[in-house]
Amino acid sequence: MGKPITPMKPRVSQYGVAPEFVTKRMAEYPEMTSVMLKDLFADTPEVIYPSEKGLDAVREAAEKALANVDMSMIKPGDSVNVCASHHGFTLLGGEPYALLLKTVRDIIAERTGTDNIRLRAGVGLRFRETEEYIKAFGLDKHYKGRAKGVAPVDEGIPIETEIGTLYGIKAIYDADWIVHVHNSDVREVHFHRQVDRAVKPFGMSYARIETRSTYHQNLGPRAANFTARAIFGSEFVQNKFAFAAFLDMSPAGVVGVDADNDLLALNDRLTVNGCKYYGKIITLFGEIDECIAGLDFPCPVPYVFAAGVIYCNFAGANVDLFDLDNPLPPYTWYTEAFYGKNGRPLVGDVPVVNPAIKMVVHNYAWGGYPSAFFSSHVPTIVVGREQADLINRDPQNIEYVKHSVIADDLDSAMEFAYKTAKTDKVIIFDGAVGGLNVSESLAQLLIEKAPQVNKRVDVELMPKWLKQRGIDPATVK
Repeated sequence: MGKPITPMKPRVSQYGVAPEFVTKRMAEYPEMTSVMLKDLFADTPEVIYPSEKGLDAVREAAEKALANVDMSMIKPGDSVNVCASHHGFTLLGGEPYALLLKTVRDIIAERTGTDNIRLRAGVGLRFRETEEYIKAFGLDKHYKGRAKGVAPVDEGIPIETEIGTLYGIKAIYDADWIVHVHNSDVREVHFHRQVDRAVKPFGMSYARIETRSTYHQNLGPRAANFTARAIFGSEFVQNKFAFAAFLDMSPAGVVGVDADNDLLALNDRLTVNGCKYYGKIITLFGEIDECIAGLDFPCPVPYVFAAGVIYCNFAGANVDLFDLDNPLPPYTWYTEAFYGKNGRPLVGDVPVVNPAIKMVVHNYAWGGYPSAFFSSHVPTIVVGREQADLINRDPQNIEYVKHSVIADDLDSAMEFAYKTAKTDKVIIFDGAVGGLNVSESLAQLLIEKAPQVNKRVDVELMPKWLKQRGIDPATVK
């Protein structure tokens, strides 16, 4: 255990309160400490970022990976859409992903002779979010004014697939070629279940609302993966697809950059890495018996980070999210809509929300994503009237604060949480890099449980997860 790791800084955004209202961070409390991932799991991969070389290491890794990619199909004068997704900008402050997008543009221009290269940055339900990122990271200037955010309500384009007509966003495909630039963090593993993770944006960030909603309202977890694979495999998309470049992520940071003309081959590599890198920390989170969860990161409620894991995965960590024998994870929009109508939020005998979460302290998290489900199922304290008012003005969260109590400041929120939850174990979702910020009592539990989790994942779970995804464990180093 050591001093708390510096949390991610508040970010100026229309979706969250202004940074000046975030006057105290949860990691500042004297009972808080940090645990590094390397100390929990010795085989945590080495990262290139953060590192002493800084962002230069990301650029070097990108240049090396892209050197092995064929770009000969792109001719001088051809138009190229570099397609991005908003989630990449929430990783490690966003700088590594922004730099990858810049490097991809530079190398395409250098190797192909075309200068008609555009950025198309997709987003979910916060329709203006990628516009904020484009300006904040200077991507509008780097792409010479040809950068814009696209939203699922923008003009669509029909795409004929083997399962029927699906709909993409027209601006994604209005070029001769598309280049898919993404990241490999497992993110919504409760949705995609680490199946076709690399292909998912074709059914999400690059798709019209009618098609992307298959994940949320129509087919639900796993089954919705077919829509992304069907769109990517369509003749229309295949005739435009040039290559893909990914930030290879682990809970500790950027492991490297992977690029390939064959997205499905890249997908297989990322499938292994996702299970390997994230399986242990998510399984360890499932060993937490009770805690107060702190939300303290510039993202909507479900997407705040601790050790590379988002809060809504912690909300389902009471079951094995990687095990495909579990037909439904404890929480997704699909289960949210389907279960709990009788006041008993159960999936079989499993509570929808991880019962270890006794209380949530919402110190700093954005709106822009429907989150009232969380506050209605877990006692929640919202810190500050300004933050409560902002959430109340969010049409997707008009009931979030109704299910919460409001504290004047973080000190009173924490005092109330300790008394009411009757536990001193605290986990903070604040984006701490390389480890996680927790209370000393929870740190001791994690350190105690880590060796048995390490062995269980290596011996029992990893082979099972890989076999379920058609990968022979014997072929994995």
